[in-house]
Parts: sequence; C-alpha cells; structure tokens
Amino acid sequence: MVEKLKSTQKNKRYITAVKNIDLERSFGKVILNIPKEDNSKNLKIGSRLEVIGIVFKNKNPLNPSLFDYGKYLENQEIYAQVYTKPNQIKITNYEASLWAGFSNFRETIISNLEKSAISNEELNVLNALILGQQQDISPEVLKDYQYAGAIHILSVSGLHVGFILLFITFLLKPISNSRKGSLLKLTLVVLSLWSFAILAGLSPSIVRSVTMFSFLAIGIHLRRTVNIFHTLVVSMLLILLFKPSFLFDVGFQLSYLALFFILWLQPILANIWQPKNKIITYFWDIITVSFAAQIGAMPLSIYYFHQFPGLFFVTNLLILPLLGIIMAVGVVAVLITTFHTVPEFIAKAIEFLIALLNSIIHWVASFDVFVFKNISFSTAMLWSSYLVIILIILWIKRPAFKRLTIVFASILLMQIIFIIKKKESQNNEELIVFNYKKNTIITERNGNAVTVYSNDSIRKNLYSNLLIQSYLVDNFCEVTAKKSLQNLMYFKHQKILVIDSSCIYQKEIYPDILVIIQSPKLNMQRLIKTYKPKEIIVDGSNFKSYIRIWEATCKKEKIPFHYTNEKGFYKI
Repeated sequence: MVEKLKSTQKNKRYITAVKNIDLERSFGKVILNIPKEDNSKNLKIGSRLEVIGIVFKNKNPLNPSLFDYGKYLENQEIYAQVYTKPNQIKITNYEASLWAGFSNFRETIISNLEKSAISNEELNVLNALILGQQQDISPEVLKDYQYAGAIHILSVSGLHVGFILLFITFLLKPISNSRKGSLLKLTLVVLSLWSFAILAGLSPSIVRSVTMFSFLAIGIHLRRTVNIFHTLVVSMLLILLFKPSFLFDVGFQLSYLALFFILWLQPILANIWQPKNKIITYFWDIITVSFAAQIGAMPLSIYYFHQFPGLFFVTNLLILPLLGIIMAVGVVAVLITTFHTVPEFIAKAIEFLIALLNSIIHWVASFDVFVFKNISFSTAMLWSSYLVIILIILWIKRPAFKRLTIVFASILLMQIIFIIKKKESQNNEELIVFNYKKNTIITERNGNAVTVYSNDSIRKNLYSNLLIQSYLVDNFCEVTAKKSLQNLMYFKHQKILVIDSSCIYQKEIYPDILVIIQSPKLNMQRLIKTYKPKEIIVDGSNFKSYIRIWEATCKKEKIPFHYTNEKGFYKI
C-alpha cells in the first residue's frame, strides 16, 4: 500500500506497488478498488497484501476530445486498475518505512481531528489546507473554489510552506546564532520542512515549495545572496532528477509557471503605484502577486481546463488575510492532535473561520457570469500566447521601438494561428456515434455547426453534458440544431439506418451502415440477410447480453462489428 486516493461513490481507492502477479515477479503501480461496505476499515499505508481480483489495463477515452485519464495515470507510473472485494484481500505483513510511518501518523492526526467538535465540511477543508488531503472535500465545495479562482489554496504549496518556515523560525529564536547554533537551526528547519512535506503527501506543489525554501534556508545559513531564479531552476531540476513523472503533472507545471511570473512580473506591477499607507501597500501587494501569478498560469490553465475565473483578484483580496489566521490556528490544532483531541474552544474557532472562508468563496463563485467557460484553446495557441506575454514583459522592462515591433508581430502570429484553426474547423464534416451509457447521442458536424440527435433529456441539458461540451470546445464549433433520433440518415453519400427498441424498419431500404440502439429484440442473422450492411454499429444503450449474441453472428457472417463500449466512438 503506497497511498490513499479520493473514494468514488462505490469504491475506496488506493495506489499499490505491485511485487508479484500470479507468482511472477512484477513491477509498477496499480490502483486498487475495494467496494465500500459499512463494516469495512481503511487499509494502513505500508501493508503488504495478497489480492484476488481482476486487472484492467488503463483505457484510452471512449469518446472524442475527453481527458485521457489512462495516459495521465501512466505518466504517474500507474499502469492498471484492480477490482476486488474485501473478503478477497489478505494482509500478510506490514513493511515499516519512513513514508508509511508518516502516512499512518497523518491518518492518526485526521482520526483525532474527526473526534473533535469540528463539523465534517470544515474538517475536510482543514485537512486540505494543513495536511494536503483533498480526498474527502465535497464536489460542491471544490466547484466553488474553482469558480472563485481559489483552488490553489487547497493544495499545500509555497504559501503554506512559507508560513510553516516562519513558524519554525519563531520557535527556534532562543537558539544562539553561533556557528554551531546556526547549523543546528538549519538542520532543524530543513528536517521540519521535509517532515511536513512527507506528512502532507509529497504532492508536486509541496515538493517544489519545500525544495525551494530548503535552498533558501541553506543560502541564509551560508550568508550568501541567493539568486531566486537560480534556486527555482535548480529545485526544478533536482525534483525531476528523482521524480521525472512530475514533469507531466499539471499542478507541477502550473505552480512553477505561477512562481516564475510572480518573481519576474510582480516587481514591475508593484512599481506602477507605491502607496505610502502600510495597509494599502499590503492589499496592493496581494493584487500584484495575484495578477502576476494568473498571467503566468492563465494560458496553461485555459489549455487544460478551458475556463478562467474572472474574479480571482477579488477572491485573493478577501481570503488571504483570513487564510493566515486559519493556518496559525490550524497548525496549533494539528500539533495538539499528535498528543490529544483538540479542545472545544480551538475546534469551534477553526470551524467558524473555515465556515467564513467557505462562505466568502461561495459568494464570489455565485457570480458565475464572471467564470469564462468552454474556451477553445489549441496547443499552438498556448505556445503563441506565452510568446506574446513574454515579449510584452520584455518590452515593458526596456521599452524600444524594435521590441514593440516584435510584440505586434507575435500578436499577429497568434491571430493567424487562431484563424487557421477556425478555418480547419469550418472545412471539416463528420458524423459521430458517441459511447454513452443507457442513452444514444449522434452528432452531425458541418464546419463549425453541429446538429445533435438524441432524446429529450439529453437535448435539454446539452450545456452541462461533458461529452458534448468537450467535443465542441476541442473543435471550435457550436450546436446549431437539436433533433430527436431519426431512423434514416444520410451522410457523405452513405445511407445510415438506425434501429431502436421499437424494432420498426422498412425492408426496402438497403443501408451502408446499420446503427443499433436501445436493445431491440431482433434476429441479427435475418437482419444481415435482409439488408446486407457494410458495417454494424452498436452503442452503449444496448444490453451486453444482446451485444455478445449480435457480435458472434456478425463474426460468423463476416460483417464488421463496432461496439462503442470496447472500440470507442464511431466516426464517419
């Protein structure tokens, strides 16, 4: 057992390192899925297990333009998922290690926090803020943080580590600044930071932050001027040396980009206005840091998530002062839980502060008109947008006509890339049968205009349908018509017959493609002899027992058979 993941509605999930499969030596990681049961307990990290179960290799997405979760897992060195039952798991022994010790210590802290008077929702946010454990935060709360542009505070990062460093430095003040005292301070600071990193789960953002602050602490100890950009690059290379898979982690990419732009751009923005009042200066610094981080992370964020929170600066102004107080009280609470349950007056204080934080986040997120969603953004547009941003900043730092000319040339390049992508979209025509459980979705695309064929419930909720929205965003197109499913369709000189549960069809039609939906009771052999189709398509709305019979018949008759739940969407 390596790590506990966020549970699904049905299963508890763990990352496990594989040692043997069917008595053969094996390597790599898999996700272990165990059904939730009332009497089932969480497994301890470090437990060695013997498991009877079915291994499923990571799948590619079965529909177009969706996030490739299988590829993402492989980038994290996870190559399969195992599904088993509690009675098919045997704990053979326990492997003591530093990682397992810290992980189980964290679980003890969480267990003690659960015994306190802190309510569930606030406790889950506290676990994310202090211990980096987001697994139990409700989807509604996560959505609010995303829309408010505050999702970064739920991932333990530089902000949290910086506070921990200040807290440790304060505790170590009594130690003298002699040579031995200074070395002792450095050792305790670095050990404390890395202990906190392990305790919080060694996420990419916290590894990056702790590595950087460790270099900073060493630089201060050696009494040398630390070049923060060098520290940034060295910390990144050092992390990738030990964990190359972090390069593909979205959080790792976003955190380094945001930090680089804070260091590079924030001083320029801060010099625009230098207020004399300290309180105004404090809030002005929050605004400039927020803008610098968002400008750096915005293109990559839009590329991955296709949305942008317009009120991020309002969120940061409102929550960052409050977050400092929550972190202070939260760290005290966690320290107490290592020995005892949290006293009620501290628990109620944390509960009130986090409830206030959640209320502010929810209020900002409620202005969803400022959340720009479904933004189409290609890889070429991503690179060209960063080129524009970098060149503009270079021009601001040293204004010159030549640099301004290059800036306008880069903007023109980005516009040309966008026009080319739109042009490509307008020249495409395709018909897609999606893989959708218990329902049927067929889209016909002509340029950037898409017609959706489906039932009433699907057509009424297209805006919230992930399959359709992902397809539209990725292809720079929009829905121009919504129609009910038709039995006969024509596309690119091909005749398509759709047979549904009514099983009503005309015998005089000789289709090129036969699409079967909604589990009709039919004789496949007779159907093939009647129509002689070139190919038969079956989607996810059909019973699996029917599909196996149909597939066997098609194989016997040598008719190509495409089942969307195995081969993915079908496209003409």
